[in-house]
Amino acid sequence: MSTYRDFAHRGSARATVLKTVGTKERRSHLTAPRVPTVGIDIGGTKVMAGVVDADGNILEQLRTETPDKSKSPKVVEDTIVELVLDLSDRHDVHAVGIGAAGWVDADRSKVLFAPHLAWRDEPLRDAIASRLVVPVMVDNDANTAAWAEWRFGAGRGEDHLVMITLGTGIGGAILEDGQVKRGKYGVAGEFGHMQVVPSGHRCPCGNRGCWEQYSSGNALVREARELAAADSPVAHYLLDRVKGNIPDITGPLITELAREGDAMCIELLQDIGQWLGVGIANLAAALDPSCFVIGGGVSAADDLLIGPARDAFKRHLTGRGYRPEAKIAKAQLGPEAGMVGAADLARLVARRFRRANRRRVERYERYAQIYDQAASTIRNTRSTRTVD
Repeated sequence: MSTYRDFAHRGSARATVLKTVGTKERRSHLTAPRVPTVGIDIGGTKVMAGVVDADGNILEQLRTETPDKSKSPKVVEDTIVELVLDLSDRHDVHAVGIGAAGWVDADRSKVLFAPHLAWRDEPLRDAIASRLVVPVMVDNDANTAAWAEWRFGAGRGEDHLVMITLGTGIGGAILEDGQVKRGKYGVAGEFGHMQVVPSGHRCPCGNRGCWEQYSSGNALVREARELAAADSPVAHYLLDRVKGNIPDITGPLITELAREGDAMCIELLQDIGQWLGVGIANLAAALDPSCFVIGGGVSAADDLLIGPARDAFKRHLTGRGYRPEAKIAKAQLGPEAGMVGAADLARLVARRFRRANRRRVERYERYAQIYDQAASTIRNTRSTRTVD
């Protein structure tokens, strides 16, 4: 869509700033225009952008590293705009959705705080919308991933869904009756900072004993590196693989060795999975969903992780044996879930944008008709005077 650049130089050309669709999400997505939209997934290390159709299919995808140099807001915003403009050269883009790794306010306009980016009360929606001529939607990346799984993945058909994203930390999202529950201030779903061990491991958030200190990629790697640093005999195979260089121990490597049958790596994933099950049981007591969807990079361990989580969930579930048990499923859309969900949520505001444009065109046509009628009347009057 070359009109991005055609309009970019016009000072008055700004994208329509739209408020959230709120409680109408479930109904709206069924009637949203079936037009291509761009989804953006922003993390501390990468920015992923893709054009997504109405069925959740990725038509084209671009990826770049998150800019360095303190990741200043302006530099990251420049990167987002460049990716959108690049994709718009080859696709007729109608809206842009952004999934940001941080706290987004209830209006989905500001990033209140992003742990891996220099965003503090950053008006991201307006900053991007002012440089594009399509509407822009901003949401938390876990919310966009959960929406994608509900629409196209493991959560299809579920009316009460909780998504847990296991990466460096733990993120999460809640969907009820097809509506993302964002809370009064927009920051619901920060499950990783539930305290599960009083006076436990210190968390970067400042508290101790947060859930993500026991069931996340960081927890997995921390435990493996501690065993390796202690020269534990159970860690010898792992040390051999990294040639004694402990900082080279990563989550994907631990998962790989567990699949190869390394007993220590299997046990570490079991520990992470058991803590995952404990947290899920707590969430079930509070929220009572029908399904938990487990996503994020650590979920790539599949049943090495999710199997122990299911066992621990059953052991710790309040009222076990006397209540229905929620399903625990692995996410299906992989690392693209946040991008796909952001694009699909943007499709909801694309409809309003199209309606606004249509009303604007109709208004201009009406004014033109009135002008033509007035001009015709003036011409006729002058013609009559000339004859007289």
